[in-house]
Amino acid sequence: MSNIGIKIGVIGLLLLGLVGIVGYEAVTKWHLRSLPIKSVSMPLKYVRTEGVFQYLSKNEVQAVLQPLVLTGFFDVDMQAIHAAVATLPWVDTVAVKRIWPDAIDIKVSEKKPYARWGKNSLITEQGVIFTPKNTDQFQSMTTVTGPESQQVRVLEIMKGIKTALADQSMELAEFSVNDRWAWKIKLATGLEILLGRNEQLKKLQRFLKTLTVLKQEQVEQIAVVDLRYPNGYAVSWKPGVPEIDWHAIATTP
Repeated sequence: MSNIGIKIGVIGLLLLGLVGIVGYEAVTKWHLRSLPIKSVSMPLKYVRTEGVFQYLSKNEVQAVLQPLVLTGFFDVDMQAIHAAVATLPWVDTVAVKRIWPDAIDIKVSEKKPYARWGKNSLITEQGVIFTPKNTDQFQSMTTVTGPESQQVRVLEIMKGIKTALADQSMELAEFSVNDRWAWKIKLATGLEILLGRNEQLKKLQRFLKTLTVLKQEQVEQIAVVDLRYPNGYAVSWKPGVPEIDWHAIATTP
């Protein structure tokens, strides 16, 4: 029986807004009870983890590593360590290296969320879906949903729509594609846009051009726009909004 001290050094960087990059160092030393060691000739003494961490907790890393490092330097299962760390939701890539004579180095890169995927998951800009324990801090991100295994295609469509709306000073809040590939958009103002299954981008561009004849306050009073018609669209107004005189708008020079 022998006492083992396992020290995990986590060197991280936090992005603080647009101010710049600030480095921090946090070192945690584990004091474990006496446990049997497979190899006493070359004990493993140190496990060092490095990475740029904004959301990944060092406690999560420690929890998955602890049962795997109570062994000798040569007996430690490198593949098992790699696989265990890689299962953490926030982990993007992992590199594990044995450092003579008594250490293991683990380099970790963190996933960067680009949007929300459905109710409980996040998605990277490359289309990787992952589900952390808590996504409350990402409520302000655009929410995207789509058919299973089609997230990359859906994400690319969303990016184009987001750009088109931004050109009109509109902010995309939600974009969803159902199993029949019908599109639906929701803006930050609450306006819903139904695009159907055919020529969605063409119809959206046509709708955005017609908004130039409306005043900003009139646009904000629209609840739903149905663009699923071949040569026009239907508008539903928010409750209490007075009827719009479309003839007067159309004949205004």
